Amino acid sequence: MTTPLVKLCGNRSLQDLKYSSESSATHLGFIFVKGTKRYVRPERAGRWVSDVEPSQKLVGVFIEPTLEELEIALHYIPLDIIQLHGNETVSEVLKIKESFDIPVWKVIHHADFGIDYMRLFQGAVEGFVIDSKVAGAYGGTGVKFDWEAIPAYTREAEKQGVPCLVAGGINHINVTDVLDHYPHGIDLSSGTETEDAKDRKKIEVLMREVERYGASVSRPERAIR
Repeated sequence: MTTPLVKLCGNRSLQDLKYSSESSATHLGFIFVKGTKRYVRPERAGRWVSDVEPSQKLVGVFIEPTLEELEIALHYIPLDIIQLHGNETVSEVLKIKESFDIPVWKVIHHADFGIDYMRLFQGAVEGFVIDSKVAGAYGGTGVKFDWEAIPAYTREAEKQGVPCLVAGGINHINVTDVLDHYPHGIDLSSGTETEDAKDRKKIEVLMREVERYGASVSRPERAIR
């Protein structure tokens, strides 16, 4: 039995990071996309990390970043994973990996061609995040896609030997519903917030549900690293 990966994303204050880091989540995320409501400056995020010293892996979310933008972010914060949320090409992903030697997760926006799009990145990324496709937005909308599609994405990720997380509309109330479709993990922002800030109680309830699920449900074997 395996407890799913949990990424608490959208940390935008020192208090947010404290609440998230006190949980049993496996990954903590920061949004480095200007113009989005959860955007944080890398230097501020770096100071929070120095103060809190979280044990979780740190994920930086970017949309079609330049190498200079990534270099600046990495100067301030020791990211373990770069998450690409835009229309990045395979060649751009490979260039990022060559430049920084850091694992990359690619976001796939759910669509009829989603599996085909995943296959383009085989061997180029170390993980996928499946999110809802909402016009005019790249993510963080709190809108879920049809979770019946999750097993197909999971199977493709397992063929590639990488994890596949699910994002969009997940919260402490419906988390077991999404886990019943066996994603390798979940990625949340708004589902752990109240009035645009991390809610300690919601995080605690969420993680109890995830841990209870992981301990009680026999999940399929995963061919991931």
